Amino acid sequence: MWTVAQLAADLAAGRISSRQLTEQALERIADPAGEGARAFIKVYAESALAAADFSDRLRKSGARRSLVDGLPVSVKDLFDVAGDVTRAGSKAFSQKANEDAAALGRLRAAGAVFVGRTNMVEFAFGTTGINPHYGTPRSPWDRKVGRVPGGSSSGAGVAQADGMCVMALGSDTRGSIRIPATFCGVTGFKPTARRVPREGAFPLSYTLDSIGPLANSLACCAAYDAVLAGEPVAPLPELPAKGLRLLVPQSEVLEGLDREVEAAFQSALDRLGRAGAFITNKALPAFDRQSEYFKGGGYAGAEAYAIHRKNAERFSEYDPRVAKRVVLGKDLSAADYVDLGLLRAAFQREVEAALAPYDAFLLPTAPCIPPPIAEVDATDEAYFRWNTRILRIVGLVNFLDGCAASLPCHARAQAPVGLSVCGPAMSDRRILAVAAAVERALCTA
Repeated sequence: MWTVAQLAADLAAGRISSRQLTEQALERIADPAGEGARAFIKVYAESALAAADFSDRLRKSGARRSLVDGLPVSVKDLFDVAGDVTRAGSKAFSQKANEDAAALGRLRAAGAVFVGRTNMVEFAFGTTGINPHYGTPRSPWDRKVGRVPGGSSSGAGVAQADGMCVMALGSDTRGSIRIPATFCGVTGFKPTARRVPREGAFPLSYTLDSIGPLANSLACCAAYDAVLAGEPVAPLPELPAKGLRLLVPQSEVLEGLDREVEAAFQSALDRLGRAGAFITNKALPAFDRQSEYFKGGGYAGAEAYAIHRKNAERFSEYDPRVAKRVVLGKDLSAADYVDLGLLRAAFQREVEAALAPYDAFLLPTAPCIPPPIAEVDATDEAYFRWNTRILRIVGLVNFLDGCAASLPCHARAQAPVGLSVCGPAMSDRRILAVAAAVERALCTA
């Protein structure tokens, strides 16, 4: 399993080269027995190898641009890459980019090697991962059945899980990093939205979109988060699990969990308790009012319609399920939108006050394990029912304008389950450190 720390040490010691790492990633993408053809919309083999060679030459001269210099990464199809076309997972939209998206510019300056553009739910509007235009990559769990990878960063989750990159760059409007991380058994981090610039990333919601990494550990996510946020890359403080104050909000979001999710979540809480963490179960009434926060699609619905209405004559070329959700957004009035902002501000005040005594709050990332693609895609009714079920928990953090890390908490060879370690706005580095402590506790318990 690739980690930033191990690979950086191997590169520095000359045990491996950036070119060798990049060749390995490209081989995995090209493997006809793998998921590369569905996980990636486009592969940058030639430019990736050139970038890797440049990184190797710099390293031989004694220069290193950052801790992640020379490591292969993938980018979600909604990010602009200079000289290439951005499609956002659609065949009804294409836009030639003159420059990199701001987040990609930061990664490129840090020495990232871009191996390709990953598949996604069209226009990032869905959590199942299904894309009728480019195919649906399968979750690494139970591939004989073929289960959804989660969305909207579907290809990112599969590429990361299958070792096609060291980090997969995704976006998260209502779980689009954390859900694929969960369903693919990897780690994902959704930062406070304003910490990472969104210029050059095709939007779903101007209010809620955030940009972050999927990787193999919290330390890996933290390294890339620092680059994306324009902050110094420094090791996270090693907090002990003993003494952590963790809140488990008691609300409707914990109802109706799949038995696998309930068992893995409870097991994680038990292990943290044995490690000395103080876990408090307490009602949080604000979490019981999601129907108000996302009525009519909420911010994402209204803003998606504003973004796409100029393209209305091509809605017939959209994934019909995506088009249906886009059109629903036109029914939110200006007064409704103003009221939603006031509601959000009140929600933030209430939740932030409740969280003040705690280091983080914990929730399952998804209430279910990944369902079969065939079941989700069978009918519109099934698709929308599963989409709603999958995003039932994650959107609370986006509405809070908070941050959250999702890490695997299931037993080996069992269905993938994610544990979310969450906090309010701009608590990102603390939440990453707390999540890393949780990760260590779960790995050693």
